[in-house]
Amino acid sequence: MSRARKSLVMTVLAACALTGAGTGPAAAAGDPLLPHPGPDGLVWVEEWTGDGGVASGGASNGLPTVLTVACEGGGSVRVTMWSQEDAEVAAFSVDCPAGSAGVGSATMAAGVVRPGSFTVGVDASADAVRWSLTVTQPE
Repeated sequence: MSRARKSLVMTVLAACALTGAGTGPAAAAGDPLLPHPGPDGLVWVEEWTGDGGVASGGASNGLPTVLTVACEGGGSVRVTMWSQEDAEVAAFSVDCPAGSAGVGSATMAAGVVRPGSFTVGVDASADAVRWSLTVTQPE
């Protein structure tokens, strides 16, 4: 996938793709929990609180995929990624300490994430849990 296409996907996601269940984006609370993923990034959720997730297109099956989530605020988040909406390709939990960030990640080998669309759901244990998410495909 070209870097220009990845940038377009990230721009569309930033404008449209976030969803939340009764919560909105958190006010800036300092530095982002995860930095911008750069040119290898398919998705970057800079900051969100409570439950949420993202949907994207543009995944390649010829590259490995890395899903990373950082969170803080007390509690935990449960993260699940689906490729083509019906195949679960990653699931993990991250402890979210108060006052510092917890980080969790899953790396899928090339071919595990099918070409095209994918979704990531984040189920937070409390509405006050603040989290950030990246999905990258390093070249």
